[in-house]
Amino acid sequence: MNAVDQLISQLDKALRVSLAPAPATERASPAQDVHDADLTAEQMRSVAGLMRVNHTGEVCAQALYAGQAVTAKSERVRKEMDHAALEEEDHLYWCAQRLDELHSRPSHLNPFWYAGSFAIGAVAGLAGDRWSLGFVEATERQVESHLASHLDRLPENDLKSRAIVEQMKVDEAEHAELARSSGAATLPAPVQKFMAVTADMMKWVAYRI
Repeated sequence: MNAVDQLISQLDKALRVSLAPAPATERASPAQDVHDADLTAEQMRSVAGLMRVNHTGEVCAQALYAGQAVTAKSERVRKEMDHAALEEEDHLYWCAQRLDELHSRPSHLNPFWYAGSFAIGAVAGLAGDRWSLGFVEATERQVESHLASHLDRLPENDLKSRAIVEQMKVDEAEHAELARSSGAATLPAPVQKFMAVTADMMKWVAYRI
């Protein structure tokens, strides 16, 4: 594709991911055959907030991978980014579906999160493939830890949400390991700390807005 076609393609993806309902994917939700629990109104609000954070995280993941794919130096890394993005689409759909079941909605700020994450991904890609892969590994490790904390906070009887989060955690760990085995560089500690602080801010806002 030429530059104009790439721009149109990226704008189309940004709009679909951040504003449109997530499309159904080939991989069925791990919660599709799980009986829904009787949650109190307070529990539903809490679970919806957590799943909204997870949905926003997947919007950010789509944007990060898109930005990194655009600026990747090698075709191999570009294909790895595209493959990971496809699996993240599953997570996006599962979270959106669960939010609908909870009579809730995604974050109103998803277009903002997408734009910022795309820019960060593009900068990571420009730094070189080893650093870009290092960014993927560090991000996925942080997401894996974040999902583990959600499993601690979700009601024990909310098996539907727990099934989704558990599968997402498995997938994120696989993405991190793939990046590591592909030659990821270890990001400096201050960079990883900044990533964690930024992620905490996003989670606090997305839970509420």
